[in-house]
Amino acid sequence: MKQNKTALSKIISIGTAVPAFRHKQDDILHFMQHIYAMNEADKRKLKFLYHQSSIEYRHSVIPDYSRNIPEWKFYPHSENLEPFPSLEQRMTWYNKYAAPLSVDAIRECLGNKINHKEITHLITVSCTGMSAPGLDLQVMELMDLPKHIFRTSVNFMGCYAAIHAMKLADAICNSEKNAKVLIVATELCTLHFQKEATPDNIASSLLFADGAAAAVITSNEYLAEGINFKNFYSEVLPQGKKDMAWELSSTGFLMTLSGYVPNLIEEDFEVLTQHALQKNGLQKNNITDWCIHPGGKKILEAIHKSLRLTNGELNESYEILRQYGNMSSATILFVLKKIFDKAGHQKKKTIFGAAFGPGLTMETLVATIRF
Repeated sequence: MKQNKTALSKIISIGTAVPAFRHKQDDILHFMQHIYAMNEADKRKLKFLYHQSSIEYRHSVIPDYSRNIPEWKFYPHSENLEPFPSLEQRMTWYNKYAAPLSVDAIRECLGNKINHKEITHLITVSCTGMSAPGLDLQVMELMDLPKHIFRTSVNFMGCYAAIHAMKLADAICNSEKNAKVLIVATELCTLHFQKEATPDNIASSLLFADGAAAAVITSNEYLAEGINFKNFYSEVLPQGKKDMAWELSSTGFLMTLSGYVPNLIEEDFEVLTQHALQKNGLQKNNITDWCIHPGGKKILEAIHKSLRLTNGELNESYEILRQYGNMSSATILFVLKKIFDKAGHQKKKTIFGAAFGPGLTMETLVATIRF
């Protein structure tokens, strides 16, 4: 097998942040049962789905999901939510809250590791809001980053976008040894709730949450410890093209999330993993930590079956799902931070990471933790 070149870039720090409003999954369930105007049989079915989700809490910039109607701040004080929030209203909230949440994650990330004035490149990641001037310029201004900083944005790629951003950062660091690249993935998924009780809308309202995560990536010459990238690999499963999608509408962004997605992942994930590992001359038993995007309980179960895992290898992914739900692109960095923090100063660890999104696209990374 072909051996991969020595890693030339690494993550030296990860920071995360969530909005102030922490909702219990049961409180969100009650909100949805009320808004969907379900009969008792359908309410019981929805309750079963929520209790099987493995999610206990989700955060949102919107307080309404666990409050009584008179206390709502985003939705109109009416039984049918009319006039239903427009795309313009949702983007107004995004522009108000996305940048401050991004900065919270960035400040935790930078800490005492690196001065903000040293950042040479900024990559913003989001699929839940867009404008121009956009999130990148807002972050640059709030963080007082250099005015000449290199900026770019990864937009509308969904849950795998943070890995794509890491791949871009790695390429930058490989070409500029003094580069210090700041990535921030910020998603306000809960702004896009849709009130029609379709299977796609129910799945979205069951899973998605708000959060932000930031990472600093440098050349491998900078500092001693970090998460060293070894390789990236991606594949598209065309047969899943219509099963996961994300589109704009006049009332927000519309998610398509077919129940067939876990089946597709279960069928193809082991082969994808083999392809990615072969690029590094590795085998499955060389992986000490599995950093899998917790797109939902069924997706994690599908990967568990596909790889025939037996010993709690996806515990970190399940824990992030339990505490936060699916925060789209930010979620994989939450899982990676948990693995990094847990590592302590143990012997060398080898990480396999993967996330999934529209296409159906599967993005992966292989990295090592060294101290």
